[in-house]
Amino acid sequence: MKRFVDSTIPKFLLTGVVNTAVGAAVMFLLYNLAGCSYWLSSAANYLVGGTVSFFLNKYYTFHSTERSWTQVGRFVLTVAVCWLVAYGVAKPLTLRLLAGEGERFQTNAAMVVGMGLYTVLNYLGQRLFAFRYKGSEDTDDHMAD
Repeated sequence: MKRFVDSTIPKFLLTGVVNTAVGAAVMFLLYNLAGCSYWLSSAANYLVGGTVSFFLNKYYTFHSTERSWTQVGRFVLTVAVCWLVAYGVAKPLTLRLLAGEGERFQTNAAMVVGMGLYTVLNYLGQRLFAFRYKGSEDTDDHMAD
């Protein structure tokens, strides 16, 4: 458990505040003002927020020095899988739980639930896959402050 509970969690959450503010603004504006669909709005969230996330988490959270297209590919794959799983689970779950509510409320609630699920899945994906440290079995060494 200690392997996952270290200084990267608060840093990841802090960078997440920035990513969430930017991405959520894009998502909710597209859905509520531009009339875009649930999937397009949430995808735009993670395209814009994901770009910010890559650079903040690479250099600030996980102190990754790797410079490769492979790492970019791992990051994109992590974001895509986490997004599909989180939002794929959030929408049907939320629609079922809020069956008596209006469609707009249900969909907005599903997007909020999707954001929460995505955060947990994305931390694990970035920590264990996208920005994994290959130089040592002990990942805490390269991430210490």
